Amino acid sequence: MAEIKSLSELKPGQKGKVVRVGGSGAIHRRILDMGVVPGAEIEVERVAPLADPVEFKLLGYHLSLRKEEARNVHVEVS
Repeated sequence: MAEIKSLSELKPGQKGKVVRVGGSGAIHRRILDMGVVPGAEIEVERVAPLADPVEFKLLGYHLSLRKEEARNVHVEVS
């Protein structure tokens, strides 16, 4: 059985499939507008030296999210 985690818990090199985008209001809308939608494959590329922000690879582009934003995205870890 695949494990469900938030994006903020993943380590560099780990991949997952987005299953749910939480949050509310502007943060929720902004995350969806960037292509982080249920079913999308996402991979952690690297973490900044002070652990914030985190860079992800998604739909052929790189996306940086703060840990606070990444906590709202839940993925099925592969």
